[in-house]
Amino acid sequence: MHSDQDVRWMRAALALARRGLGRVWPNPSVGCVIVRDGRVIGRARTADGGRPHAETQALAMGDARGATAYVTLEPCAHTGQTGPCAMALVAAGVARVVIAQTDPDPRVDGGGIRILQDAGIEVTTGVCTDAAALLQRGFTTRITQNRPMVTLKLASTLDGRIATASGESQWITGPAARAHVHAQRAAHDAVIVGAGTLRADDPQLTVRGMGDVPQPVRVVVSRRLDLPPTARMFHDRAAPVWLCHGAAAPAPLRDQFGDARLIECGQDGRNLDPSAVLHALGDAGLTRVYCEGGGALAASLLAAGLVDEIHLYLAGKIIGAEGTPSIAAMGLSKLAQAPQFTLSTHRQIGADVLQVWRPTA
Repeated sequence: MHSDQDVRWMRAALALARRGLGRVWPNPSVGCVIVRDGRVIGRARTADGGRPHAETQALAMGDARGATAYVTLEPCAHTGQTGPCAMALVAAGVARVVIAQTDPDPRVDGGGIRILQDAGIEVTTGVCTDAAALLQRGFTTRITQNRPMVTLKLASTLDGRIATASGESQWITGPAARAHVHAQRAAHDAVIVGAGTLRADDPQLTVRGMGDVPQPVRVVVSRRLDLPPTARMFHDRAAPVWLCHGAAAPAPLRDQFGDARLIECGQDGRNLDPSAVLHALGDAGLTRVYCEGGGALAASLLAAGLVDEIHLYLAGKIIGAEGTPSIAAMGLSKLAQAPQFTLSTHRQIGADVLQVWRPTA
């Protein structure tokens, strides 16, 4: 059982770390709070772009000798563009370090803890571990599975439709739910859609209405790159555009999308392999990806077991069977083959309801 004070200050560090989601890739978003005699000496999160790290920023705020540092992820033990945070804590003379979660990166993986303990610093682990693991899922998934975590966003009527038979879809949900979607975009490194969504909706996929915030990378999955070069995202320069395509994409098409980054991915039959797409995005440094459709891309990710969380925005409307379903055909013949999810949370947002589902263990 951990003390109330340890839990209190670790929760404060976790709150700091959450503010960095979507801003720090390929690094994890870490929070650090340094406390002595009940008073905060320093507090910080990983800076936008991934550096400086939380610990070094917090240490720079005051004299940390004899203090306790609360860190949401094991301090790094390797030298990259900066020195190891574990060594910075040792040099600062902290007396104790409380860690929520160990770092699965092979360059760390207990090494930070050993540096601290070898220097005579008391180390406590396992404080608010579940909350830290939830926060770090993107980083952990990239390290252990070489892919980013995937959040699938669905906005549908009560009967699972996202458009009428004529294609009308604006707006299924209300303004409060749409504003919440923008906040979720901001908390992810990238937003991903399929080619059909780009052709049908010409979406911007940017964060709007939240002031000056870092924009997520916009990823489009298109096997043959048969995309309209006039689409807004190819010209607005509001955020980077990455195009995931297959080897068969004609060479002439590869030069018509401005500054878009082209990423060739492997195929599974006639379609792009969703695992190959995500591995390519993981190799590029992405840790958190927000999938906004369409139905075919969502179905392929679900069928491959690559969806880590579903955000389902339900509107109190019913369209009927002639409407467009939120998920395309998955070829299931038995109920036992269906991907299974467990409801994690739910709450009302304006006139709509948000349900958060995670894979059933």
